[in-house]
Amino acid sequence: MPKQHLNYGLAICAGFEYLLEKYPEVFIIGQGLWSPWYVGNSMTDLDKKFGKKRIIDTSIAESACTGAGVGAALAGMKPIVVHPRMDFMLYAIDPIVNQAAKWSHMFGGQAHPGVTVRGIINRGGEQGAQHSQALHGWFAHVPGLRVVMPSTVADARDLLIASVLSPDPVIYIDDRWLYDQEDELAPIEETNLATQGPQCLRQGTDITIVGSGHATLLASQAAFALCEEGVESEVIDLRVLNPFDATLLVESVKKTRHLLVIDAGWLSAGFSAEVIARVCEQIAPETLHSAPQRIALPDAPAPTSHVLEKEYYISVEAVVDKAMQQVSSMETKNL
Repeated sequence: MPKQHLNYGLAICAGFEYLLEKYPEVFIIGQGLWSPWYVGNSMTDLDKKFGKKRIIDTSIAESACTGAGVGAALAGMKPIVVHPRMDFMLYAIDPIVNQAAKWSHMFGGQAHPGVTVRGIINRGGEQGAQHSQALHGWFAHVPGLRVVMPSTVADARDLLIASVLSPDPVIYIDDRWLYDQEDELAPIEETNLATQGPQCLRQGTDITIVGSGHATLLASQAAFALCEEGVESEVIDLRVLNPFDATLLVESVKKTRHLLVIDAGWLSAGFSAEVIARVCEQIAPETLHSAPQRIALPDAPAPTSHVLEKEYYISVEAVVDKAMQQVSSMETKNL
């Protein structure tokens, strides 16, 4: 089969279409599934092709539709629950955290609620504090949940498919700020989500820059700018936040001796701290040529003002400046 040229949203749609065609037990439930205003082009015409009994557009009832998805999964179905705004996915914390994440453990592995919960991050555009939250760090904290956060067009499709085919409950975190990306995608090959983990997107020798979701795109853009300054950055895309395997990161930092982590969530108790802790636990202190650094959102709710948003959200320039400071600090020591 020839490669497909797709943007990020259409890659998600291609993943849905593949699953719905091949697996009759798959259905999608959530708010706004028939509306491009809610889900962009990621579900265009799926209701027309597969019917409204498999693409179920619900009323605003996050806990109810998520609970229905968990119950359907326990009954052998493969539901995908869509939350167009991750902020309001918090209404579904009980079925996600107290039910789906616990069933396999509580019943000795005899029950597997293989539900996939797609939480969409919306930010910018003066949406304000209640519509702009990236809460991946919260869900990555919960044992029993697999948490995936794609950043590339290929992973938008392929990690979605792997998530839905997993026997475990999965939080699939989808960021609208990635939707402008385009790529040529090879034909679909099913993969086992349990074998997936961080990937190196760019080889480098001077500094390791780590991100997930939109933060990975920032890392890649910063690496390009740093290359023009003579700094070769290694970019690691986390992809899977829970369970988290830091092996690739450790090997990268042993090579570059500098670590910079970008996190699109808040700084305090964020996932960037987990990344740095895992790496520092596994390498000798003298390996590092600079203290590991992180860039995350300030510990404040998102502003509504467009002017303040420019200061609040992470820029490529901020990543470049931080990386240059780290690399330059070693050069200064050597003078």
